[in-house]
Amino acid sequence: MTLHLHDTATRTTAPLDPVRRGAVSLYVCGPTTQGAPHLGHLRTFLAFDVLVRWLERSGHEVAHVRNVTDIDDKILEKSAEAGASWWAWSLRFEREFQDVLDRIGNRRPTYEPRATGHVPEMIALMRRLIERGHAYADGDGSVYFDVASHPTYGALTRQSLEDMQDAGEEPEPGKRDRRDFALWKAAKPTEPETASWDTPYGRGRPGWHLECSAMSHKYLGETFDIHAGGLDLRFPHHENEQAQSHAAGYGFARRWMHAGVLTVDGLKMGKSLDNFVTAARALTDHPTPAVRLALVSGHYRATVEYNATAMREAEVVWERFSATAHRAAELLAGDALAEPEAELAAVDLPADFIAALDDDLAVPEALAVIHREQGALNSLLAEGAEPAAVADGLGRLRAMLDVLGLDPLSAQWASTVGTGGAEHEALDALIRAQLTARAAARAQKDWARADALRDALSAAGIRIEDAQDGARWSLEGPAR
Repeated sequence: MTLHLHDTATRTTAPLDPVRRGAVSLYVCGPTTQGAPHLGHLRTFLAFDVLVRWLERSGHEVAHVRNVTDIDDKILEKSAEAGASWWAWSLRFEREFQDVLDRIGNRRPTYEPRATGHVPEMIALMRRLIERGHAYADGDGSVYFDVASHPTYGALTRQSLEDMQDAGEEPEPGKRDRRDFALWKAAKPTEPETASWDTPYGRGRPGWHLECSAMSHKYLGETFDIHAGGLDLRFPHHENEQAQSHAAGYGFARRWMHAGVLTVDGLKMGKSLDNFVTAARALTDHPTPAVRLALVSGHYRATVEYNATAMREAEVVWERFSATAHRAAELLAGDALAEPEAELAAVDLPADFIAALDDDLAVPEALAVIHREQGALNSLLAEGAEPAAVADGLGRLRAMLDVLGLDPLSAQWASTVGTGGAEHEALDALIRAQLTARAAARAQKDWARADALRDALSAAGIRIEDAQDGARWSLEGPAR
């Protein structure tokens, strides 16, 4: 089976047929740097990080573009409120985004262009649209896309122009039609002079939609394979991107992919609901790899729920994966059979794991295979199997987890063993105190006390494993 992916535009799942054989071009709508990254951002970017990893694991060369919208209304408003320069405000949060994405193991894109660095390309696109009769300048510095001039407008979200018409309402000044959208916004006297650029149509700054069309065209060409982003961007952003790019005569994206929303305690995340969770808060409260696991373990098109129960489950699962991998690695320590991280791509993956990810990135089904292989590796370890069999099992486990960005023995996560959020560290300290007391009881041959301490930990959901170098603990978690 070849890789099949869902197309939001056609609502069908079909084989990926790249523009260029052996290569895939991907554009992902990146952050608007108005404030700190939140869990919704991580959910989207991690979903497509798994896509990139699987494409590369499947032998494709990937050109991955993720833009930075470093100027817009909210950036100007929030920076003014804070008394900061808009560009400094934007750069601050661009760096925060990059830091948190690096921390959670999100691979950096091939290109990460800023909107403000591509004004010449935007001017060229506006000129082309005006010449082709699909855009107009209002004479005061703004340029608008003429929605009525493009008969397929609304195709992405399956809406008709008539459905979008608000009868009886006059268009805003400068617009011919209320449905028209801004390609370029005229400079305002209340905004900084540095936040505008000269164009043949007047001084101003780019509209949000124009930026992505101009940048995708520059880095990926007139036609590229996949345009991706959060589900909330379908309308108007992606609809407008497609309309202006098609109107310019470009093939644009051959397939659209959208990540599902993230909810917190059953509700869509929002500051007004007091359930807004920043990325920094989540990574403080929980082990970073557990947060990643929680956000990628559902299907990318499904809603992902973030709550205490979901995070408890993710922490338990991560502890299990990590404990198994490290036990096997310790057994193989110094053995040439151990698989170096750089060679995981050569490991043969289980056929049902491949089939799951080739079926529109069915991560839940792929995780079921990982759990099965982890259980088999645990059995090998318990039975004292030959090192070669353990090495094979460890290689498969690590290679599968690597596709999800969760190889416990990778440089990314090796230093996180036994570490995590403040709650995890406090729990570790308490449990280790109990293990020390148990070790002392055993040394004194007080078996009743040693067993009582172990039973108390077991009753609290803590699993204890005795090894030559001391006891280890892990969370039992929900039964499987």
